[in-house]
Amino acid sequence: MSVVEVLMPKMGESITDATIIKWYKKQGEKIIDEETLLEVATDKVDSEIPSPASGIVKKLLYNEDDVVNVGEVIALIEIEGTSESKPKLQKPFETRKVKITTSESKVKIAEPMSRVTATPINVTSGEEKEASVSAQIPASKFYSPLVKNIAAKEGISMDELDNITGSGANGRVTKKDILNYASSIVPNANNQISSSPISISETLTPSGDKAAAEDPAEEEMRASQSKHSGDEIIVMDRMRKLIADHMIQSKRTSAHVTSFAEADVTRMSEWRNKVKGDFLLKYGARLTFTPIMIEIVAKALREHPKLNASVNGNQIIIKRDINIGMATALPSGNLIVPVIHHADQYNLNGLAAKVSEKVEKARNNKLGIAEIQNGTFTITNIGSYGSQLGTPIINQPQVAILATGAIKKKPVVVESSSGDAIGIRQMMYLSMSYDHRVIDGYLGGTFLQTVVRLLENFDDKREI
Repeated sequence: MSVVEVLMPKMGESITDATIIKWYKKQGEKIIDEETLLEVATDKVDSEIPSPASGIVKKLLYNEDDVVNVGEVIALIEIEGTSESKPKLQKPFETRKVKITTSESKVKIAEPMSRVTATPINVTSGEEKEASVSAQIPASKFYSPLVKNIAAKEGISMDELDNITGSGANGRVTKKDILNYASSIVPNANNQISSSPISISETLTPSGDKAAAEDPAEEEMRASQSKHSGDEIIVMDRMRKLIADHMIQSKRTSAHVTSFAEADVTRMSEWRNKVKGDFLLKYGARLTFTPIMIEIVAKALREHPKLNASVNGNQIIIKRDINIGMATALPSGNLIVPVIHHADQYNLNGLAAKVSEKVEKARNNKLGIAEIQNGTFTITNIGSYGSQLGTPIINQPQVAILATGAIKKKPVVVESSSGDAIGIRQMMYLSMSYDHRVIDGYLGGTFLQTVVRLLENFDDKREI
């Protein structure tokens, strides 16, 4: 007989641990390869973990509700074979298909889920720790630690929790169910304050934990603000708190510097307006400026691979794959960044289809966890809201982010062989923030000028 060690798999760049919700097998029971062994939960996903082999469940090393670090051995499976007594590691998790149940949808992830040995920069560690802390709520039926934690933070009583109709397996209340219920409660100033009491001598850390106020002036200001009974108090939802943590952590991590450039996008804009109707009929996807920008940025990253990188301590990791994230607004007003993986390997109609798919999923809360992971560079279109310039914050652990401004018609000097002239051109500002720890002004400016060159020399005769 030989033994296979089952490890807690990695389920995201910033996820360091998970809570065991349920064991589907007991010690001594038979299990077959790919059969569900257990279910685990983080603040982002509930995941069913399959067995890596067929055999007998020899030992379960943790109990339900235990919080386990990624990479820890959680079970031993005895299989028939050689007489080796030394346990074998399960076959690499990245080669397996794992059923990932998100709070919005259930999807099969066929893409690799790698177990990276380098420690990633944790951009949402505060919120993830919250998910691993079991809230002190007595349960009359089973609730995952994540659901109990959210209920405690939102001030939802046990009676209310018991009355929520669950959409999970066997009627189990999921993260989506509890968040939908919390958002449906009509707040007023009184119940907002009572559901999340914060004394004047307390403030919130970036992760949402309470801490003593250090600045008496800030304490006095909060006390003054709390006296205005007509003010509306809005408690950040969970996603907004995650975004806040991410932004603060990014500013603390990277030495931000922003460079600006202006591009004449007349050719690109006129070509897009000319072909967008035929493009929709031919490919069934809208031709927005986003897939065009992704195509151009992917080309620029191939010329300047140091912008397609991350930082790990004193190491600069140049990424092999070009995975471009695109900041997308949600109906709630929050933002999410779905990723176009291997963006440089798509043609324009392929990119347009991918962009349309990701935006639709984002707006309907149907993005899978793999669809927001492993980005290497991010584009944000601030021009869609009328802004021309911005100073975007780097999406950690990346080293740069590009903001595209609104396209405006302007009188500009047009150079030609017959001399200079004033012409009406469609102009767009580009704003790129980059990490000055590893990218100096020369490299940042050169990359930006490459993007400008590709935009201004856009082939307006290309066929769709």
